[in-house]
Amino acid sequence: MEGLTYPDLHHARAADGWLDLGVADAAQTELEHLSAAANSVPEVLDLYWRLCTARLDWEGALSIAEKVVSLAPQNANGWIHRSYALHELHRTLEAQDTLLEAAALFPDQSVIPYNLACYACQLGDLDSARRWLRRTLKLKGIANLRELALDDPDLAPLRSELAQW
Repeated sequence: MEGLTYPDLHHARAADGWLDLGVADAAQTELEHLSAAANSVPEVLDLYWRLCTARLDWEGALSIAEKVVSLAPQNANGWIHRSYALHELHRTLEAQDTLLEAAALFPDQSVIPYNLACYACQLGDLDSARRWLRRTLKLKGIANLRELALDDPDLAPLRSELAQW
């Protein structure tokens, strides 16, 4: 977490650990101790995003992700998190549209075409979903892609095909 100094770095690391353990309340307590300056650091905003997702607060997650995209448009996570929150809010077409822009900006990020495959599948565009999955395969950035895709409820319409990979 570049740019953070003690005690902010200590609290951010502690929050990260609590989030890894699934203890959202303890993570929030640590985040409450951060300085105002720390709260504009993209890695810290990512911690807030994770806290929101742990609590299934998708509106909050969307707000934080939009802030990351605005503050650090070169950070792929902001784009990915924003589209994921939109999808969880049942705004999948909007999630797809915003992530398409990210696909052009971050062509080597395998999670982007994977998520686009999920969104296309949920929107009923199975041909696009197949194309995005093939692109994901070429990038080789997701370990156990076949198993992940087979278990992903968003890709359920393609499950029989995926089993043949």
